[in-house]
Amino acid sequence: MSRRECLNRLALGLGGIALADLLRPEARAATPAPGTAGLPELPHFPARIKRVIYLFQSGGPSQLDLLDPKPLLNQRHGEQLPDSVRGAQRLTGMSGNQSSIPIAGSPFKFSRHGQSGAWFSELLPHTAKIADDLCIIRSMHTESINHGPGVTFMQTGSQIPGRPSFGSWIDYGLGSANANLPSFVVLITKDKKKGQPLMSHLWGSGFLPARHQGVRFRSAADAVLYLNNPAGQSAKGRRLALDRLRELHEHQFAGTPDAEISTRIANYEMAFSLQSSVPEVTDLRGEPAHVIDSYGPNARNPGTFAANCLLARRLAERGVKFIQLYHQDWDHHSSLPTGLRSECLETDQPAAALVADLKSRGMLKDTLVVWGGEFGRTNYCQGPMTANNFGRDHHPRCFTGWMAGGGVKPGLTYGETDDYGYNVVKDPVHVHDLHATLLHLFGIDHERLTYRFQGRRFRLTDVHGRVISALLA
Repeated sequence: MSRRECLNRLALGLGGIALADLLRPEARAATPAPGTAGLPELPHFPARIKRVIYLFQSGGPSQLDLLDPKPLLNQRHGEQLPDSVRGAQRLTGMSGNQSSIPIAGSPFKFSRHGQSGAWFSELLPHTAKIADDLCIIRSMHTESINHGPGVTFMQTGSQIPGRPSFGSWIDYGLGSANANLPSFVVLITKDKKKGQPLMSHLWGSGFLPARHQGVRFRSAADAVLYLNNPAGQSAKGRRLALDRLRELHEHQFAGTPDAEISTRIANYEMAFSLQSSVPEVTDLRGEPAHVIDSYGPNARNPGTFAANCLLARRLAERGVKFIQLYHQDWDHHSSLPTGLRSECLETDQPAAALVADLKSRGMLKDTLVVWGGEFGRTNYCQGPMTANNFGRDHHPRCFTGWMAGGGVKPGLTYGETDDYGYNVVKDPVHVHDLHATLLHLFGIDHERLTYRFQGRRFRLTDVHGRVISALLA
């Protein structure tokens, strides 16, 4: 090889290394193993909470029939919604072609509860009992008008799939304090076949390393797929095999420092730990009968919302940072009075019992429980309306959710909508604002938790969001 050829090849090689370093700086460092801290600079300031239990009600619960009463709708039931109220608001294709959009009042009675005097529908008798523990937000709003983008937006901060989910950001930033369980667990109510599908990108890690994605626990005998040893394989043999495999991966990482290699090591080790920790956490035989009964009649049936709420408390006790529950079938375009009553029977008592259970154990002070969907429902009827049957379309302009626990003001009702329940008129809270506030409670500045990907720094709140300090205790 000539001197000129040697220098030419060497220069091109160094240039390629430099380019790879610029494009993928995250590959230089190994991903932290389970049970270790996250980013060294986090938290940015003292955290108010240690964990979140997010009770996501997929489909869009009707705020007008649950938590935001509007007497004017009952007074003008059946009349046409004035154009001055709707303005230029776009409608979905399901009601945009209707020749008329009649106002639909709620068939359910509302009453005040607790010292806070918060309003609750008759469908939420158990939630009403914890009124003074709740921070109710009536002024949520979003740009999403359909379920897919709406749920994705609420879970990832973007309407387009591919971004990391909220729980993945928490795991990436704060790491895990538990070597035997994931710090991000997903629970889905079983046998909910009418709702919109829940795709794995909702709890995925996006462009973050794969070890930060949520781990779904199922209601089957094996809560996590492929967790048990194959037939004829002992725990000791599995351990020896994993040790040798780890040595091979570490040797590969020494030559090619790719973060995905460390992710693979971490995932194998976590799976081995789950073989003992998952059966223990999902076994309810040690729970007192009165505690199980407080979650409702379905609490002993694995995979129901009640059983998942109880399991969420057990996971929280064991150091899991982000516990995501999904409950579908809130999408009531027709038969709303019947459908809404059915969903509330499944969810009202367990959600209230979860808050009360955490409070009785002294855990509510550093645990935040969040309840809500991806958007609300319209004040007008979709399709034909009869005396006992009607439906409501999607409504992103205003909807209601609640929080309870660490760092938020109890007994507070925040934000207002107009008399028609169509527009926010006071203290709006956007999806990005909610995310910024939740990160703040974890001790994270939402503008500083970033990840460099494809030449720019991404964050959960994109380039938006503000902390709603009025919600903070």
